[in-house]
Amino acid sequence: MGEYMKRKLLIIVMTVALAILIVLSLYLVQGGTIRIRVTTTTSLYATGLLEHLAYEFTRERDKVVFDFIPVGSGEALKRAARGDACMVFAHAPSLEAKYLASGDLVYGRIFAYNYFVIAGPENDPAEVRKAVSAVEAFKNIYIAGEEGKAKFVSRGDNSGTHVKELSIWSRTGLDPRGKPWYLEVGSGMAQTLIVANEEEAYVFSDIGTFLKFKKEGKIPRLVVLYTNDTELINIYSVYLSKHCRGNEREIALAFIEFIAGEAQNLVEYYGVNEYGENLFSPARNKYDWLEEVWRELAER
Repeated sequence: MGEYMKRKLLIIVMTVALAILIVLSLYLVQGGTIRIRVTTTTSLYATGLLEHLAYEFTRERDKVVFDFIPVGSGEALKRAARGDACMVFAHAPSLEAKYLASGDLVYGRIFAYNYFVIAGPENDPAEVRKAVSAVEAFKNIYIAGEEGKAKFVSRGDNSGTHVKELSIWSRTGLDPRGKPWYLEVGSGMAQTLIVANEEEAYVFSDIGTFLKFKKEGKIPRLVVLYTNDTELINIYSVYLSKHCRGNEREIALAFIEFIAGEAQNLVEYYGVNEYGENLFSPARNKYDWLEEVWRELAER
């Protein structure tokens, strides 16, 4: 073997050895930790529910760490589909259905639900309180906006909440986008609520995030003006990405079953002590009904 080939072989061997040492050192430093990347709708993260569930799950699994990436449901699903996350939490059935159909999501469970609300200023210039449906409430807001009496703040981020809001606008036959009174912030629920509070505007929100921020005194100018338990139901699901492999896949599946199984008590009572009522309702004993509602919402 020539001197050149010997030097080249030595460089290759040293490079491989260095790579092995780096991987080994990381393993030793982290103690064999397995990290699971999870994209999630902002409401589950902002309320603290996901960290609460992860804490309980990892109490006997000290080598497991969940890295939560809170974004809107649309972005959360997109990232999981392209392999940037092992799991995804979402509340946008119409979007979820597309990723299930494409095979990007391979397994999932409905685990909780609550309701969307229309909130706004106490004086309610659009008379949303008098509405008999969310569609009528949005029509009232549109008219008040055109008259210069009201503003509406939208997430504008393709999240589950934003998708639901747009579906209601679609049913009114009115398009508020581009109107000076319709403000799109392109942000999560937390920032959207804060902007709506500053503007004393109407806003479409999940009840969990609203109650948390109201209790913390961050949105004193906003009150819930309208909700119902039919057209404004908000269903939360968790899915496994097709890209999830090996130990990460096994742990992710175990976490999904934990959330949909023994952790349902944690879901039911989360927030009761701190906020005076639960922020989410568990899916147990209502799976058939929730799946039926989910399918209806997925087709809209």
